[in-house]
Amino acid sequence: MRSVEASILKSVKAARRSSVFTGRDFLRYGNSAAVRKALERLARRGDLRRVRRGFYDRPRPHPILGQTAPSAMAVIRSVMKDSGAKWQVSGAYAANLFHLSEQVPAKIVILTDGIPRKIVLEKLTLDFRRAAPRHLLGGGRPAGAAIQALRHIGRAGATSEVLGKLSRQLRPSAKAELAALTPQLPVWLQPIARQVSAPR
Repeated sequence: MRSVEASILKSVKAARRSSVFTGRDFLRYGNSAAVRKALERLARRGDLRRVRRGFYDRPRPHPILGQTAPSAMAVIRSVMKDSGAKWQVSGAYAANLFHLSEQVPAKIVILTDGIPRKIVLEKLTLDFRRAAPRHLLGGGRPAGAAIQALRHIGRAGATSEVLGKLSRQLRPSAKAELAALTPQLPVWLQPIARQVSAPR
């Protein structure tokens, strides 16, 4: 058991600080019962934090708050990882992720073709809602989030300053994907998306 714990903790420390884990991520270190027990012991010791049933992350210290809240995006990715469903964050949260909006939602809407559900994380609710395929273009990737952000700000909010800010945050690979998806977007959105995907 100790070796399972040590292996899990080493793997967690090597991962990104915002990562969220489930027992499935550590089955290479032992059977499901051994992994579950190891995760419970690590959580009791404070090496891991139980985000919700079956989900854990590594607590991150904060100089004022003492400890940061679980990463919403990490939880979303962990929940959807093995579901086989497409997903994408809604426009309001996408705009917040790209710092195009200062509104911090108390509820994050996730669009999906999978099972609707709600997950409560402390003071934040993740609301998974069924959506049409047109809202899932570039699902789970930066290009798709950029599309959702552009839908949210609309034509009136798509100033050259805002589009430049969004464009600078996208890597060349995300811009290439956005350019490839542009013909599938509504007509009003296509020229706006081309401005964002243009090389700078």
